[in-house]
Amino acid sequence: MKKVRLEDIANKMGVSKTLVSMVLNGYGDKNGIKKETQEKVIALTRELDYKPNQMARSLRLGKSNTIGLIVADISNAFYAKMARNIEDECNKYGYNLIICSSDEKDAKESSLIRMLKEKQVDGLIISSTLVDNSEIVVLKQENYPFVLVDRYFPEIPDTNFVIIDNYKSSYKAVKYLIDSGHQNIAMLSISPSHLTSVKDRNKGYFDAIKKANINTDHYLHCLIPFESIEQSVEASIERLLKYEKKITAILAVNQNIALAIIKALKKFKIKIPDEISVITFDDLPFFELLTPSISAISQPLDVISFNAVKILIDEINSKGSSRKKDQVVIPSHFILRESCKQLKTKKT
Repeated sequence: MKKVRLEDIANKMGVSKTLVSMVLNGYGDKNGIKKETQEKVIALTRELDYKPNQMARSLRLGKSNTIGLIVADISNAFYAKMARNIEDECNKYGYNLIICSSDEKDAKESSLIRMLKEKQVDGLIISSTLVDNSEIVVLKQENYPFVLVDRYFPEIPDTNFVIIDNYKSSYKAVKYLIDSGHQNIAMLSISPSHLTSVKDRNKGYFDAIKKANINTDHYLHCLIPFESIEQSVEASIERLLKYEKKITAILAVNQNIALAIIKALKKFKIKIPDEISVITFDDLPFFELLTPSISAISQPLDVISFNAVKILIDEINSKGSSRKKDQVVIPSHFILRESCKQLKTKKT
């Protein structure tokens, strides 16, 4: 079936293509086109099932009403929930969302950025995994609207970002364990370890231990490859259980590692929290339903998403003007559940 063009509608009505275009783009009243004519144009487009060429329309208007979102791993429940929240926020502004996953791969993220720009998206929300920040530098030089979420680049000043206070969140969680009498606290972190969110969580862990005058033993800090979480966590837990000092608590850098820790401890018949306490970054709905329920550092995804989209829309509407960039750091919330055992009365 032949696709209906703008010219077909104009010819059938005996009017100009420009008139039809003005009506369909909402400029009929502004250009003095009679209401009756506007109604006939709209009725005919429906009758002929006219579908506008969105790419051509975007080029003509300089706007696609579409935003691109690049997350590190869409299979991670944290990013899946974030994507859904961002989509809901975009819809409130009349924008559609294209969701992409970089799988924590530099080359793929760079390719996705270029692809989304070619598709004429109006702006980007990026949870970046890049080591080489040149793609972000180019976006900044081009005044291309973008917001960084979850991770940012301290070496690139004056960029929009929305993050949680990863350092303070990690520090407080480890301090809680120390105040509860734990001395040998392991942390299972993740690679790539250059990410600001991971670096800040690692630093919070080490600083809390150092401030408590506990020997900072790097043996207790395990780096888990993104590509083999379950196997690597199991191997790390097995190694930690053989450590000369009894490990009494573990901090997981994210929920995927926490799930692998729970599975590994179950395999080795280690009881939570009687033998090892567990705290994780990110809170899954079923963490409170497990036995024992899992203590978590909850990130307010609704607040993160609201800020990211609002900032990006403001950036898009500023049309390249030198607006002050928004850098939002949001506090997290520590949810204490049954997976933490107090070895002594916590300090007040």
